[in-house]
Amino acid sequence: MAELEVALVAADREVWSGTASMVIAKTADGDVGVMPGHQPIMSVLKPSVAVIKTVVDGAPGDVLRVALHGGFIAVDENRVSLLSEAAELASEIDVPRAEEALARARAGEFDRDSEAAAERAELRLRATGRATAQ
Repeated sequence: MAELEVALVAADREVWSGTASMVIAKTADGDVGVMPGHQPIMSVLKPSVAVIKTVVDGAPGDVLRVALHGGFIAVDENRVSLLSEAAELASEIDVPRAEEALARARAGEFDRDSEAAAERAELRLRATGRATAQ
């Protein structure tokens, strides 16, 4: 079975690397699903939740959900690089803290940055599978 070598890198750290059967991400041109043999691409990533279907010892592994706060995707020869200013695996996200940040942002506690703070908190919650009510 062909596999992808995936590197998920944030500005301050390597978030995850390993093998995968598929990577799904939202680019400036729309959603892209990358599987082994995909044509080379380089595109801007929109802030969104990406999905990485991991492979462990040739068998399907965990499905990782990642809050990507923009960045770039590069695909070439079964290598996928996801580069982002900030990237958080769903398992790393502190849900109560994200919910608190969202409430504070909606209350306008961050002044002009409140809208951006709310969008970041909502993205984190979506990565964990939590819906956000307006």
